[in-house]
Amino acid sequence: MTTARYRLLAAAPVWAATALLAAGLAAPGAHAQGAKGNNIVIVLPEEPTGLDGCNMDSSFVGRVVKQNITETITEIDPNDGSVKPRLAVSWDKIDDKTWRFKLRPGVKFTDGAPLTAQNIADSMERMMSKEAVTAANGTKAGLDCTIRTRMFSNIALKGKAIDDLTLEISADKPVPILPTQMGIMPVMSPNSPKDKLTNTPVGTGPYVYVNWVSGQEINLKRNDNYWGAKPDVEGAKFVWRNESSVRASMVKIGEADFAPQIAPQEATDPKMDVSYLNAETTWLRIDMTRKPMDDIRIRRAMNYAIDRNAMRGSILPKDVIPATQVVIPSVFGHNNELDKKVWAYDPAKAKALIAEAKKDGAPVDREIILIGRTSYYPNGQEAMEAMMGMLTAVGFNIKLQMLEVGQWNSVNRKPWAEDRPAILLQSMHDNDKGDASFSAYPRYGCEALTSNVCDPELDKKINLAATLTGAERAKTYQEVFRILYEEIVPDINMFHMVGYSRVGDRIDFKPSVATNAEIQIAHMKLKK
Repeated sequence: MTTARYRLLAAAPVWAATALLAAGLAAPGAHAQGAKGNNIVIVLPEEPTGLDGCNMDSSFVGRVVKQNITETITEIDPNDGSVKPRLAVSWDKIDDKTWRFKLRPGVKFTDGAPLTAQNIADSMERMMSKEAVTAANGTKAGLDCTIRTRMFSNIALKGKAIDDLTLEISADKPVPILPTQMGIMPVMSPNSPKDKLTNTPVGTGPYVYVNWVSGQEINLKRNDNYWGAKPDVEGAKFVWRNESSVRASMVKIGEADFAPQIAPQEATDPKMDVSYLNAETTWLRIDMTRKPMDDIRIRRAMNYAIDRNAMRGSILPKDVIPATQVVIPSVFGHNNELDKKVWAYDPAKAKALIAEAKKDGAPVDREIILIGRTSYYPNGQEAMEAMMGMLTAVGFNIKLQMLEVGQWNSVNRKPWAEDRPAILLQSMHDNDKGDASFSAYPRYGCEALTSNVCDPELDKKINLAATLTGAERAKTYQEVFRILYEEIVPDINMFHMVGYSRVGDRIDFKPSVATNAEIQIAHMKLKK
């Protein structure tokens, strides 16, 4: 199976990705009809790969599902990181490993099932299962829910119903920020399939899934039995276009009402375009298991080869911040001292390190595949092309491949093909939750779904940090990021990002740090 997965990758060179992009833009029926009445159209940069709520931590799923169809137990305020009620109205700490949550009364799933503590416990069990599941199209995915594998793979959680509206959640280790962590815990109907992913999600949210026309659109309608305030928007259609200029134009001419991501060069209309703080950090993940990248000198050379300042204000917005770690500066646990040590652009030093490694037998001439994801962020392909040129200039043998999200995921997530080549992978991660625990283990823990790092001592520090509070918690996470940056070097560090959205003149909506990962339709007000 692993060999076949890499062959899929190998069959998608840059020219093929470009051809597919062009074909998608020219496909019959590709143009969305303009929004009418109390219905809106949202144009995304890419089609989701699925709609199961247990995968809604992935931005391409979460933008459709999270807090629209599938709600969470608590909600994290993107403005200040505070924890607010959602399906739970209050919570209390019982001991270091146990919390109790009082649930909102009278809530129903859109299939009629009541929201009870037992139903949430069952939903948690489904989400926390380590069993391989079947994809919605009937094929074995070989992966379980990404919420667990990314966010909870280093902790065991179990829900228990004390009564219909009292849920007790216990863990196998201290969980001082469990209410915050419940802000990413999806709650799905008890009638959801237990052994496979679903593309027809059922939740308690303000919107109901209607249909998904593959390659064209996803439709939601308002849940008129919603427990909360009645939203303005009656129906929402999600469509997708790879080209930022197309997305921006669709909003401009009224074919769409909102484009969450547009490139800076398209953000030229002050009446429609909004810049916002972005919780995203982007980097290139280095496959340290493949030669020559198993040599730390090569990994350091790669970082010295990149002229980050040349990319700011040209390919990427001038306001992006060179990154030294996966969490943005406002996240608790960010190491401010590392920000004083951004990799310098030093091609001479890069060449010297390559020569030194070559002298010791490292196969520095071996081909390295730089894999980017189409429409990952505005001008993302141009950024990959620039970095390919910089890496090539110091002596690396780099080949660029741009993949659509499904193929990119087969390279991003474990299990990886045993016969894979040396890979640099365009990666991006958002943490709008305010704590480093949502980033450290998911990106660098031994068992984490997308981690290329396995250092037992680092794992111990990450797991210890998750059990601490206050200054000790921050200090331990800061040491984790120092070790990664200075001693392991698993990444080519790039930038903390800035986002641009285009908001149509029919709606009143303010994008936030959470916009890349969720688009809450209920927050959109129709202008009268």
